[in-house]
Amino acid sequence: MTSLLLDPRRTVVFAGDSVTDCGRRTDPAGLGSGYVRTLSDDLADRRPRIVNAGISGHRAADLAARWATDVLAHEPSLVSILIGINDTWRRYDEDDPTTAESFEASYRELLDPLDCPVVLVEPFLLPVKAEQETWREDLDPKLEVVRRLAVEYGALLVPADVELNRLAETAGAAALADDGVHPTAAGHRAIAGLWRRVVLED
Repeated sequence: MTSLLLDPRRTVVFAGDSVTDCGRRTDPAGLGSGYVRTLSDDLADRRPRIVNAGISGHRAADLAARWATDVLAHEPSLVSILIGINDTWRRYDEDDPTTAESFEASYRELLDPLDCPVVLVEPFLLPVKAEQETWREDLDPKLEVVRRLAVEYGALLVPADVELNRLAETAGAAALADDGVHPTAAGHRAIAGLWRRVVLED
């Protein structure tokens, strides 16, 4: 995988929600200030062309609706997907749930057209409020969908939920995501590190 990516003639698209977006639409470089920027900086002169296709607030269905224009149109050499926390969050803040079955159907719409290597990043939750503990009943079935689809489609899986929660045991959840969802600078560095280990050091 390393030889595939570390080539400026290649294009890697990072697709997702606010965790990926991170202000990329007001960033002259189009990368934002999160893990996508960290990965780009870390790769330095070896980096491929990197496209950030995150949009804050989006759910899997929203990502599927813009997939052709925002992802496929770039003719990617690799696609990295991090989506799902809003599919859970909207149940609790807007009473607008997404079933695991609907989430899976939308996720398959993302995967089916791809003819390149794929990286699936687990959506994650680092509870900083007691009420966020209850979100697990909604998020965990969606995590199982992502893990199962990674196997079915032969994608690499970045275990962000597992590993960030492990780090939170010592660092504290708020140090990695001060609202439980949006990463801090340390959280973004941790995601970038996980991504590199899975994708570039396999």
